[in-house]
Amino acid sequence: MDSRSVNFRFQKRQMSKEHQKQHVFQVSCLLILSHLWNHQNTKSHSIDITPTIMSEPHYTPEEIEHYKQLDLAKSTIELTIKSSQSHDSAKLQKPKVLIICGSGLGGISEILQGETIRIPYGLIPGFKTSTVPGHDGSLLFGLIGENKVPVMCMVGRLHFYEGYDFKEATFPIRVASLLGVEYLLVTNAAGGINSTYKPGDLMIINDHLNLPGLGGFHCLRGGNLSKFGPRFQPLSDAYDFNLRLKFIQIARDTLKLTRSIHEGVYCYAAGPTFESRAEVRMIRAIGGDAVGMSTVPEVIVARHSGLKVFGLSLITNAGLGEPPVSALEAYKKGLTTESVVDQAAGMASHSEVLESADAASKDVKKLFEAFVNELE
Repeated sequence: MDSRSVNFRFQKRQMSKEHQKQHVFQVSCLLILSHLWNHQNTKSHSIDITPTIMSEPHYTPEEIEHYKQLDLAKSTIELTIKSSQSHDSAKLQKPKVLIICGSGLGGISEILQGETIRIPYGLIPGFKTSTVPGHDGSLLFGLIGENKVPVMCMVGRLHFYEGYDFKEATFPIRVASLLGVEYLLVTNAAGGINSTYKPGDLMIINDHLNLPGLGGFHCLRGGNLSKFGPRFQPLSDAYDFNLRLKFIQIARDTLKLTRSIHEGVYCYAAGPTFESRAEVRMIRAIGGDAVGMSTVPEVIVARHSGLKVFGLSLITNAGLGEPPVSALEAYKKGLTTESVVDQAAGMASHSEVLESADAASKDVKKLFEAFVNELE
């Protein structure tokens, strides 16, 4: 046998009954490393990022290494898909849509059809591993809808609060753009700030508040790579109007869903703590309708990379904005602890987030299947 070739095996995972025809390929690290070895002297997969940054002296060694990793990650994914023996591998190498599944919304990936290729984050150079419950930590490649739109699906995202910097957390977005992705469909589980929002409602994002960014922690901080986008990226049109309109038309006219759908402003807070009562009131006062710990860095990097963006929040809990019970007033009135309303009542929890997401997953999956099918 040629020393440069290796026989590879794919492990097929049986899924639920409605998806018994769907084969999931678990890719071994040996496969990836072997193909990278075979192709290490070829330039067919190069995107020429390294020469661009090497010619600009303001990049730090860390930034140069980051962009080298982008090239390697892209090559790894392309070679893995090509070697998967999937009938759709040629089409899946050029995904059109990237879907990011928020907390508890990993079930969106179940709408992928046919042979689905799964690549764990840990096997892709430059990708970090998600540590949050409800975030699987893998890329899935498959087709959606009658039009068989090729899709790249992130089951699990990376967060700043996990200890990753913004370049690491948004690394998959850059790789997706290099693979040819045109649309980012990003979902999240969010707390309701708008007093009219109820758990289980959906909110189409039409704008955002980037609280960490306003404080100097911005995902585009550092040397700008002009191959992706400009130094000063405009965000007045971050969430594509045509995509927002198409989504609501599908929800109401095509699927005739009765679930409450709002449109509003998503506020990004770095986390990992849920918001205090005063913070809820502040966010409400400055125009936020929902709040969460993700999405905005991904959206900014996607826009900087030229992708069109659609964002959807699932409202999983209502933010507590009422001021806490005053101990001073209680003392003056002679109230005891037992007679004061429990201040912990109604506070948010991650388990509540996952439960709400699971309850809404059926509608969300229907929406995304019909929505993606229209993006061909």
